[in-house]
Amino acid sequence: MNEALVEMVRGLIGFFSLLIFARLLGKQQVSQLTFFDYVLGITVGSTASSLTTDLTSRAWPHWVGLVTWIVCVLILQYITLKSRYAAKYISGEPTILVMNGNIMEGAMRTMRYRATDLLEQLREKGVFDLSQVAYAVLETDGQLSVLKKAQHQPVTPQDLNMTPQYGGMCVEIIYDGKVMTQNLRDLGKDHGWLRAELAARGYRGPEEIFMLLVDPQGQLFIDPYKDRVKITDPGDFPGPS
Repeated sequence: MNEALVEMVRGLIGFFSLLIFARLLGKQQVSQLTFFDYVLGITVGSTASSLTTDLTSRAWPHWVGLVTWIVCVLILQYITLKSRYAAKYISGEPTILVMNGNIMEGAMRTMRYRATDLLEQLREKGVFDLSQVAYAVLETDGQLSVLKKAQHQPVTPQDLNMTPQYGGMCVEIIYDGKVMTQNLRDLGKDHGWLRAELAARGYRGPEEIFMLLVDPQGQLFIDPYKDRVKITDPGDFPGPS
């Protein structure tokens, strides 16, 4: 068989195998990677790459190795779901680095976590003054969760005895010129209503609209393909020199 054709077939096998395995592993593998997840991704990707390009060996040993890794991960996921004790040693557990405003030096030494690492991650959270921190927890994925002291936390509507209006989510009605009919029905509207709303704004039909959203208050957000932006000053955009 032609070598290019062999690579193509093996590439398709590796591609769809990874697609299926990624769906099996679930979204937790791509939310925030732990060190183990990172190494796992590299290993699985490398095995799939070898399956595609290493024509000096047969395909099935690579595929068996790929399946073995995925099965092991699925087993570990099942174990960590069923046993909190096992999850503690397999996935790790959060570590408190700052408690009641005091740095836990022992915990930082245990985690091999430097003071510069702590300050850097605090800055990433928008905290530039360590004295504002009540608690800082190093999560299992390496992210730092921060709770500021009460006097440094932002004011909420509840603090002001206010009842904010519920925001909710916008509903997508048109995307890329296509009407989302089911979403339209869920709003209790029909195509006649949509055409009338578009006509009132000078549009001939959905084919002129890239995206149309309706917020919980019934307000429309419309983004047409040809944005109607009026340039008042030619100097706003650089022209050819």
